[in-house]
Amino acid sequence: MTAITLRTRLAAAAFGIGLCATPVAAFAETWDMPTPYPDTNLHTITVRQFAEDVKAATNGKIQITVHSNGSLVKHPEIKRAVQSGQAQIGEVLISSWANEDPLYGLDSVPFLATDFAASKKLYEASKPYLEKKLERQRLKLLYSIPWPPQGLYVKQEIGSVADLKGQKFRAYNPATTRIAELAGAVPTKIEAAEVSQAFGTGIVTAMMTSAATGVDTKAWDFVNVYYDVQAWLPRNMVFVSTEVWKGLDDATKKAVEQAAAKAEATGWTEWEKKTAELNQTLSGNGMKVLTPSPAIKDGFAAIGKTMTDEWTKAAGADGEAIISAFRK
Repeated sequence: MTAITLRTRLAAAAFGIGLCATPVAAFAETWDMPTPYPDTNLHTITVRQFAEDVKAATNGKIQITVHSNGSLVKHPEIKRAVQSGQAQIGEVLISSWANEDPLYGLDSVPFLATDFAASKKLYEASKPYLEKKLERQRLKLLYSIPWPPQGLYVKQEIGSVADLKGQKFRAYNPATTRIAELAGAVPTKIEAAEVSQAFGTGIVTAMMTSAATGVDTKAWDFVNVYYDVQAWLPRNMVFVSTEVWKGLDDATKKAVEQAAAKAEATGWTEWEKKTAELNQTLSGNGMKVLTPSPAIKDGFAAIGKTMTDEWTKAAGADGEAIISAFRK
C-alpha cells in the first residue's frame, strides 16, 4: 500500500467518524415564523418563548426563527404563506379571515363572550370545528390565545352609539367592518402597525380594539378617550403546515404539542393579568378611561344581537351546534 493510499483511507475513516459524532442538532430543521406584532406585545413574547421551548424539548431538532411585526410577511399574507410553503409556521388574528368562512369570525361576534372565562368556553366549544377547518386547508392548529376585551377609542366623548355616525372607523376584520356599518360609521381598513399614522392624517377617527393595541400604538398621542366596552375577546392562532407536520416523528410532534399547550395556558393567564395594567397605562398617559354609559351599552348590545343572529345563520348547522354548546 502506498503512502498516498494509506493517507486517503485514514482521511476517509476520520471523516466517517466525524459524521457519526455529529450531534443531532446539526441536522436541525429551521422553521420561519412570521407574526404581525412588535416584540413588546405579549403575543410575540409568548411566541418567542414557545420557540425556545420547542428548541429545548426537541434537543435543537426544531429551531423556529420568529419574524415579528410583519417583517417577513405582512399579516394578510401569513396564512397563505404557510399554506404555500413560503413559511413553515405562523401566527394570525383568526377573525381576519371571517370573509373566507364564518367560523373564523366567531370570536369577534360582539357581546357574545365578553370576559376571559366566557371566551375560553367559546373556544372550547368551537375548537374541534376550527381544527377540522384548518386541516382541510393544510394547516394544523397548535394553540390559540385571546387579546384583552375590546374597547372604543374616540377623539372626544360620545353620548351614544349614534354619535359614531359618519366617523371614519378603523376596520381590521369583517366584524369591525359590520359594527361600523350598523353604527352608521365609515369602515376603513387599517392594520395595527398603521394605526398611529392613520389617526394622525385623519384617515380614521375612531376604532374598537384592545387596550394592548392602544398601548402598542401609543394611542394617547392621537385620541383622548377610551371606553372600556368589553365587547369581545378576539383570538390569535398559531398553526403549522400539515406537510411539515407529517414529516416529523412522533416524539418530535409530542414535544411541539407540549410546548404549544404551555404557550396557550400561559397566554390566557398572562393576558388576563395584564388587562387591568394596560388600562392603567392608558390612563397614566393622559387618556380618559371611561365606563360606557347605559345608552352606549344599549346601542352596542343591539348591534351584538344583530351580529350574533347573522353569524349563526351564516355558519349553518355547525354554528348552531357551537352556540348551543357554548350556552349550556
